[in-house]
Amino acid sequence: MAALRGLRQCRSTGIAMSHFHTSSCVSAKQHYKMLVLGGGSGGIAMGARMKRMMGAENVAIVEPSEMHYYQPIWTLVGAGAKTAASSGRPTATVMPSGVKWVKSKVQEINPDTNTVRTDDGTEISYEYLIVALGIQLHYEKIKGLPEAFEHPKVGSNYSIQTVEKTWKALQNFKEGNAIFSFPNTPVKCAGAPQKIMYLSDAYLRKTGKRAKANIMYNTSLPVLFGIKKYADSLWDIVKRRDLQVNLRHNLIEVRADKCEAVFEDLDKPGETKVFEYEMLHVTPPMGPNPVIKGSRLADGIGWLDVNKDNLQHKTYPNVFGIGDCTNLPTAKTAAAVAAQSAILNRTISRILKNEKPDKKYDGYTSCPLVTSYNTVILAEFDYNGQPLETFPINQAKERRIMYHMKADLMPHLYWHGLLRGLWGGPGPYRKLLHLGMK
Repeated sequence: MAALRGLRQCRSTGIAMSHFHTSSCVSAKQHYKMLVLGGGSGGIAMGARMKRMMGAENVAIVEPSEMHYYQPIWTLVGAGAKTAASSGRPTATVMPSGVKWVKSKVQEINPDTNTVRTDDGTEISYEYLIVALGIQLHYEKIKGLPEAFEHPKVGSNYSIQTVEKTWKALQNFKEGNAIFSFPNTPVKCAGAPQKIMYLSDAYLRKTGKRAKANIMYNTSLPVLFGIKKYADSLWDIVKRRDLQVNLRHNLIEVRADKCEAVFEDLDKPGETKVFEYEMLHVTPPMGPNPVIKGSRLADGIGWLDVNKDNLQHKTYPNVFGIGDCTNLPTAKTAAAVAAQSAILNRTISRILKNEKPDKKYDGYTSCPLVTSYNTVILAEFDYNGQPLETFPINQAKERRIMYHMKADLMPHLYWHGLLRGLWGGPGPYRKLLHLGMK
C-alpha cells in the first residue's frame, strides 16, 4: 500500500516530486544527459553540482549501497575516539533530491556506444559520464585474510566491517608486538596506516601498558611519508616515542592461529621475516575498480585515464573522472576529491558551452596526520610534492587546533559542504590567509 501511495504521489503534481528521490518512482526513462557512476564522496558531490547545472531530471547516480560512510573518521573509530555509527548515514539522505538513484552495481561501461550496463541487466545511455567508482580493497591478496579477522587480535581501519576490531584489539592488548602495515600498492589516505600507530602508542601510554609494548610500523615504502617537510617531523615523533619503523617490508601472510605476520623484504626478493604479534593492524593491498580496468576507459594499469589538469578523459571527451578511481598523480583523499570537484564542475560547464576548460587542478590534497588524541600535523601538498598549506603557520608542527579541525570541523564540512556540492577545497581561503601570496 505504501508503495502504491508513493506511486500515486509521483504521478500527481511536480510539487510532490521535489520531496522524493525519483528512485521512488517506476520510470521507463533510461537515458540521462549526465550519468554519474558511484555514490561515494566524488559521485554525490558531482551529482549535486550537476543537478544545479542541468536540472535534477537530467542526472542519475548509479550506486548499490544503502549506507554512505565518511571514511576519514575511521582512523578515530579504530582508536576509540569516535563511534562507527557516527561515520555512516543512509545513502537516501545524501543523494541530491530529485536526482535518479539507480540502486544497482555497474557491470560494464561502453564509451563507444555511450552506454552503461548494471548487474540487473539494465542498459542506461548517457550524453555525458562522470566516473567516480573509487578504489578496490584486496584483503584476499594477503594469505590468511580475510579469515584472520575472525581472530580477536587483528583489525583494519579500512572497512566498516573491520574498524571496530582494531579498537577491540587495542583494548585487549597486554604485552608484545603491536604491528601496523602498509602494502606495496597505491592506497587511499596514505597517512592512515601510521595514524593508528601514533594513536595506539598514545592509548597504551594512557593505560599504563606502553612499557610492555613494542610498536612497529612495517611499510613497503622506502620513506616514512612522501613529502619531506612532514616526514622530518614524523621521524622526530618516531624517535621521541620509541617507535620502530621497518622500511621496505610488505605483509604477505597472516597466521592468525599462531599470531604471526609474514613480511617480505622488498630489497631482498624472496626473503621473508616472521613477526609475532599481540595486535596487528592491516592496510590491505588496493587496486583499480575491475569495471574500469575491463573497459576502454582504463590506462595500462587499470585506472581511469584522465587529463591531470581538467579531469576530462584523454580519449573520450564526454567522459570525466574524479577521486580514487583516476590515474591523477596525487594522493587519494577526500580533500583531493573536494578540490577536484570544483575544477571538474568548471571543466564541464565550459564544455557544455563548447568552450575550452580554463581552470587547472594543481594536484592539491591533504592528509591530517593524527599523532595523538589531541594533536595533528596537517599535511597539504600539490602534484610536485610541494607543501601547499592553507594556514600562514608551520603545519609540520603538531597542533591541538588541527586535531579539533580533523575530528569536529571536517566531518561537518563533508556532510554539509562537499556532499552538497558547496565545498571545493580551501584554495580561495588559502589566498586570503596568505594575503594573496599563494
